Amino acid sequence: MMGVVYYANYFRYFEAGRNELLRAAGVEYKHLEAGGHALPVASASAKYVSSARYDDELELETRVEQLRFGSVRLSYVLRRPADDAIIATGETVHACVNPEGRIVRLPDSLRASLNPG
Repeated sequence: MMGVVYYANYFRYFEAGRNELLRAAGVEYKHLEAGGHALPVASASAKYVSSARYDDELELETRVEQLRFGSVRLSYVLRRPADDAIIATGETVHACVNPEGRIVRLPDSLRASLNPG
């Protein structure tokens, strides 16, 4: 019998969901960096609801929950479609920083692309 998915891998799933959300919104991270901005993770949390096993097919919903002056908060819901079980939920907050690592205002173009409302 195959084992359960290692807990830290859920953060990899969240990262993949975040990258896909940015792509779907028309945001290319390399252009963000070329403009002097980066979005490092300032905080991350996960709640493990049920176990995923190796070879389970999973679906991840990623949403923009909040845009602030210099940060964006994203939420994640990971499900197993076979039984519609929620596997994990999570949240990340990303600070918008300049090349010196100082928090700066989210670029207007990013704000417009990610606006949840």
